[in-house]
Amino acid sequence: MGKAVLVPLYEVHESSIHGVGVFALRRIRKGTRIIEYMGEHIAHEVADGRYNDDAKDHPHVLLFIVDKDTVVDGGRGGNEARFINHSCDPNCEADVENGHIYIRAIKTIQPGDELTYDYRLTRPGRRRASWKQKYACHCGSPNCRGTMLEPVAPRKTQR
Repeated sequence: MGKAVLVPLYEVHESSIHGVGVFALRRIRKGTRIIEYMGEHIAHEVADGRYNDDAKDHPHVLLFIVDKDTVVDGGRGGNEARFINHSCDPNCEADVENGHIYIRAIKTIQPGDELTYDYRLTRPGRRRASWKQKYACHCGSPNCRGTMLEPVAPRKTQR
């Protein structure tokens, strides 16, 4: 009897969305935990000092908020999960469990499909006009909202 061969779930290569991306090598069923988002666990204040998004035309999105005290910096000690691109119509989502971030399929993903999740980035303060270009979305989805930022909450109407 031969040994079972474990076929990897994904590979990293050039992406039409942005730079490089993570692509399924085989069918990934809905609900499958695909990969843990790894990196250095740091305080929010340290994260704020590391990456000055306002000083860059195209900020690198490597920070992932775990809770009110902790951020994971995928740029330091990170793995392939840091290359999963944003989409407004994602096939994955991020689940935070006990200080760990797991990327899980929310749809069945076919071989060759790029893995994506909705970043829903947040920035403090009022939205600036410059953020439209800095955080522009290039996912190509018919439902694209044009930004990787968290959707703006609808304004309450006054009576």
